[in-house]
Amino acid sequence: MSIKSDQPITSDVPHTWLALLLLCFPTAVLTLDMSALYVALPHIAASFGTTAVEELWILDIYPLMIAGFLIPMGGMSDRWGNHCVLLIGAVAFVVLSAIASMAPTASTLIIVRAALGIAGAILMPATLGLISELFQSPQQRRLAISIWTSAFMAGFALGPIIGGALLEFFGWGAIFLLAVPVMLPLLMAGPMVFPKNLKHEGQKQYDWLSSILFLAAILPFVHGLKELVSAETKFSAVLGLAWGLLVGGVFVVRQLKASNPLLDLNMILSNSALATALTVLLLGPAIVGGLTLFVPQYLQLTYRLSAVAAGTLITPASLGLIIGALISPILSRKARSSGAIIGAGFLVMSVGLVTIALGVHLGPVWVVAGLVIVYFGCGPFDALATDIVISSAPEGKSASAGAAAETATELGMGLGIALFGTLGTAVYQKILTGRLINGDIESSIIERAKNSFSVVMAEAS
Repeated sequence: MSIKSDQPITSDVPHTWLALLLLCFPTAVLTLDMSALYVALPHIAASFGTTAVEELWILDIYPLMIAGFLIPMGGMSDRWGNHCVLLIGAVAFVVLSAIASMAPTASTLIIVRAALGIAGAILMPATLGLISELFQSPQQRRLAISIWTSAFMAGFALGPIIGGALLEFFGWGAIFLLAVPVMLPLLMAGPMVFPKNLKHEGQKQYDWLSSILFLAAILPFVHGLKELVSAETKFSAVLGLAWGLLVGGVFVVRQLKASNPLLDLNMILSNSALATALTVLLLGPAIVGGLTLFVPQYLQLTYRLSAVAAGTLITPASLGLIIGALISPILSRKARSSGAIIGAGFLVMSVGLVTIALGVHLGPVWVVAGLVIVYFGCGPFDALATDIVISSAPEGKSASAGAAAETATELGMGLGIALFGTLGTAVYQKILTGRLINGDIESSIIERAKNSFSVVMAEAS
């Protein structure tokens, strides 16, 4: 495979580290845009009078659309050039963010969030593709990916803090407008420091039908999960789950048989390290996404903390994320095994999960302490597993490999929100039923309360 470029790609070119810094801006804002809505959700629910299902879709449609479009957008980056695709995605993200800030209804917000997910899918593989172009040395690339991962995780961890501060002085729409100034440095300086006109010849057209099949499997499956606890009858939930599994099977068969698959499952299955890394990138974010859904709301709705107070209280978690990601390359060199460090990270996460479970009965400080431990433990798996995926990619497939890694991450995040959100709603409704039987809550309140705890708390305040 030949490469055409009017600019040599080497880790010694000027502005390489400045380019990495600029790549951290879209990476951080993508995850910040996701997690900031965790603290904003009660405010959005009060504004629109949303149901529990609508609230989950407002949160969930974004990572799911990113997951559904990452792989084809990774192919687009490999064909059109990462530099060009990144700038197009940044402009689209800014415009859609401004539209989201003015959404008049919950349905409109869900639709715009879906479009934002597609714009995010344009950005993510291009950033990893550019990192692969800029840093040819394995050690430098590992360090660059660790820094990139730190920005990814820092954005996710700082989202509740920044979102809480914005909610204290402005409406929830200000959270989306934050993307505008953050993207400006990228749009202004990016054309001057990013490698230009790098395209790979001889690649076939990517498979849009497979992308449609992927979305047609994931979205109904997640819908079925949500409807399990909210629908009057379970028919729609069962239908969604069954349809998702059926179409998912068709997608898998197509990828195994296609000569130019959207997702090269044969390559993944034949490479145990790559398969393990993608599995790690699926499971870890599912846990983190589910926890970050509940902890800010737990602090706001249970202890009546303001959004800014809840965001400030979980500030140490962001430090845990950053430290865990940055020290992972150092630890992996000393241990001479990325797998051992990833395994140790999951062990640390387990300790944090136990701490959170006990902390619910002991007080909010214990819950936050458990979140810090979980975030610290998840730092190594994202940085090191992403590096394993990128380093396993054949020439000319860096953006596609990055897309596969981020697909696993975003899909895990979306499924984690759906699963944890569904379980949380089920537990909440069971508690309400018990209170109704015991006469602790008036029956006239139950119907409103069972759809959304956020709405009830907003009306009660």
